[in-house]
Amino acid sequence: MSASAKLTIQANARLDARDGLNGSDAELILQAYEKWGDDCVKHLIGDFAFAIWDESRQRYFCARDHFGVKPFYFTHINNEFAFSSSLNELRLNPRVSNTLNEIAVGDYLLFGVNQDLSTTIFKDIQRLKPGHTLTVANGSITVKPYWTLEPSTEVRYRDPIAYVERFSELLSRAVKDRIDTDRVAISMSGGLDSASLAALAREQGKDVRGFAVVYDSLIPDEERHYSALAAEHIGIPVTHLNADRYSLFDAQTPDEMDQPEPFLISALTGQFNDLLRLAADFSPIMLTGYDGDAFMNVPQPPGIKTRIKRLIPKKRAATEGIPYSWLNEEFAKRTDLVERWKRPSISQASPLNPIWTALFEGYDRSSTKLNLEVRHPFMDVRLVEFLSSIPVEPWCVNKHILRVAMSDKLPSAVLNRRKTPLVSDPALQLVRRGSVRCLDSFEVSPQLRTFVNLDRRRSLADEETSDGLWANLRIFALNYWLANSQPGVRRTSQTQVTTVAATKTSNA
Repeated sequence: MSASAKLTIQANARLDARDGLNGSDAELILQAYEKWGDDCVKHLIGDFAFAIWDESRQRYFCARDHFGVKPFYFTHINNEFAFSSSLNELRLNPRVSNTLNEIAVGDYLLFGVNQDLSTTIFKDIQRLKPGHTLTVANGSITVKPYWTLEPSTEVRYRDPIAYVERFSELLSRAVKDRIDTDRVAISMSGGLDSASLAALAREQGKDVRGFAVVYDSLIPDEERHYSALAAEHIGIPVTHLNADRYSLFDAQTPDEMDQPEPFLISALTGQFNDLLRLAADFSPIMLTGYDGDAFMNVPQPPGIKTRIKRLIPKKRAATEGIPYSWLNEEFAKRTDLVERWKRPSISQASPLNPIWTALFEGYDRSSTKLNLEVRHPFMDVRLVEFLSSIPVEPWCVNKHILRVAMSDKLPSAVLNRRKTPLVSDPALQLVRRGSVRCLDSFEVSPQLRTFVNLDRRRSLADEETSDGLWANLRIFALNYWLANSQPGVRRTSQTQVTTVAATKTSNA
């Protein structure tokens, strides 16, 4: 509580650029609000979701960080406003119904992720979009953007090395701000991005360990070789998790499949959770190299605005129909899925990719149920704005600026390695080997038939492409989620998660 302004804050926050500042993250946010009011968010850097009760103005002021790393969910039912960083916490409120948001269900079946960043899978529960504020006053809610990725100025230096120096400074600071423990885990493939973070963390005197998912036999894969090469050069150990032993939808316990919403990569839940568990046993902090590709691997040199728009899903041809004949026709008509397939409903005013939000929330403690904070140094607003403002050629083509910056920190084999996706889709190989036939026959949740015509569903063995296979697998994932997300099976799980407590507004 701030005595001068009678302010109360509830926050799930980690602020950056704290040099010379005293107090907790929540206290600093309050101080910023006292000084700048609603514009305080324009002075905050980091990952945060918070709600401030301003007693003098009888209102709530809430905000979510630029990229949506910290979750913020809310409800507004019968003039009662409740909010939380855990979707399942809000579901415990008896006023919150289990009615599904059918458009979100359709988006999941079509794209693997909800395209509307302001909604969730539940009709009664909303999501505060990244880079937005929310104000509750006099019983009404106002949501406004405070940041978009639209740099107003272009950065130009006379000396080319100045670009690398400034980039190195920003990336080092992004890493430093995110490692406030002696030990740091790195989700480390054999690629350039994660290896760079490991080198920078080690350079800052931390006890660093890499954790990598590798395939030795299921598919041709060189991640074991390159991750070991990078780790040896940096001088850190690396733990390899052999993914050959996993089938699809593997889980040690049912809770591991019990996600708040249908999850983008739920088919890989076994290896995903085991990697996080290994990291959590080593450190409460794990860094990922996500999403260096979005800002440093531009295929051609467009202008700033064109470069940013490339992050937005492209419109599909007007004559291109939905390729999945197994969708329930009445459901498809009711939610206008044909139009959503042609034009994913992400706002052209915001380049934020809905996949980012889904992944960040999937990494959150309320989803993983682990004492592990997952952080993403490349999703640092200072770094992103810089990369979006400099000349694309040569700096942001094939990650040239990162390769130059790391030239004395990583082995040449890793520095010169091109972006290398998996040679083959592991899920497709498992199907071709007949390892997942059991997924073709499963106990059907009654709700599933509302969305899917199972008579038209193809056998997994008949799927010839990765796109078709993963769309088919989403049917199974949705069925599992529906069977485990109803009131009778809601779990007040023993999660270690920072939660913004539910609160009610005063009636003005």
